[in-house]
Amino acid sequence: MMAKKQTKAKHVINREWCKGCGICVHFCPGNVLELDEWFKCFAARPDDCVGCRLCELRCPDFAIQVVVQSKQDQVA
Repeated sequence: MMAKKQTKAKHVINREWCKGCGICVHFCPGNVLELDEWFKCFAARPDDCVGCRLCELRCPDFAIQVVVQSKQDQVA
């Protein structure tokens, strides 16, 4: 049995800065990210994001930011 995901992540992508290199897509362990028809990154499956921020850390142009909210923060 798999544990429930403990985070919720939102991807903030600056499409003007994204040059479509695909590094973020390659390093995403959840296959969340894809390149669109203009070779710009987008979160195709945001619910699968585990909040590791590898995409954010690897982007050479600082075009992606992952905002992570824990389950505890979501309960209000």
